[in-house]
Amino acid sequence: MVFKGVSSGMSGTVSGEVVFNTAMAGYEEVLTDPSYSGQIVVMTAPMIGNTGINFKDSESDRVHLAGFVTAEMCSTPSHHRSRISLPDYLSSQKTVAATGFDTRALTIHLRRSGVLRGVLTTEVEDREKLLRLANDVPSIESQDLVPRVAGTVVPERSHGGPGGIQVVVFDFGAKGSIVQQLEVAGAQVRVVSSETKAQNVLESHPDGVVLSNGPGDPSRLNGIISEIRGLLGRIPILGICLGHQLLCLASGAKTYKLPFGHHGVNHPVVDLRTRRVWITSQNHNYAVDENTLPEGCNVWFRSLYDGSLEGVRFSNAPILSVQFHPEAAPGPTDAHPVFEEFIQIISRGNHVG
Repeated sequence: MVFKGVSSGMSGTVSGEVVFNTAMAGYEEVLTDPSYSGQIVVMTAPMIGNTGINFKDSESDRVHLAGFVTAEMCSTPSHHRSRISLPDYLSSQKTVAATGFDTRALTIHLRRSGVLRGVLTTEVEDREKLLRLANDVPSIESQDLVPRVAGTVVPERSHGGPGGIQVVVFDFGAKGSIVQQLEVAGAQVRVVSSETKAQNVLESHPDGVVLSNGPGDPSRLNGIISEIRGLLGRIPILGICLGHQLLCLASGAKTYKLPFGHHGVNHPVVDLRTRRVWITSQNHNYAVDENTLPEGCNVWFRSLYDGSLEGVRFSNAPILSVQFHPEAAPGPTDAHPVFEEFIQIISRGNHVG
């Protein structure tokens, strides 16, 4: 299927996995979220860009997605925090983007067909050539994306003041808001490379470890999974998004690819302990198979959209993880207490339960 629009960024040709995001705001965070590496993101909200770009809401130091598509893009923002228009920002970031697309039709197509490979171009008009280019796009499953994005949140550096609880964040493409929310919860944070060895972390004697979000197929990351396995039962751990998937894989579970993923800020999940429903921010194409969870790893959250697993807690170790984004950038703040609970678990020195 071919859609036509107008260029609103840099000229050129890019390719990737095409996904849709249902958020009505927070496009600056979406653009700079490392988890979107290798993907062309279609925004379903009809108008994008009316609050401009302020640079303070960025999740990393650059745009990571492969391409950006909107139905309508505002070139004259109206907001007191705005420093540059969205089209100018996309051009400065050398991002291929387009507006004027029928994003409703494209989203319906993706929901019916599942995630598809695609090409976004200002250079090619011939339909047959476009189809050949799209067919030649490598699948996400065949790519190692974490090395492309890790290190954009100032790795190997401490964040926050001295003293307090020491937390190490493994950077698989970490968002800046994860670091910020850990600090708000009372931690001093040190961000380390995705290639850091488990033994090196343990020898630095942190109080806890956070496994960050990131892009791509988690089952490809065998080296990282092996290192995480070396942390299990030896230190409190919090997994977030890709970190959740990697943690479960290290524990013996399996992952699978969702038909079109979860991308947006309006995803309801239910806490199976309290039956309380949270509205969460999500960005993932893979999920953990609940039927493969090992003994002692219990379901914590479940999606109210499709029933997929959204979080686990270990009964035999101080370990918990969530598939959604508790830092909520962008999104509702229902899930902020995840960080507070993790810090409390460290402080108490007991099991999650």
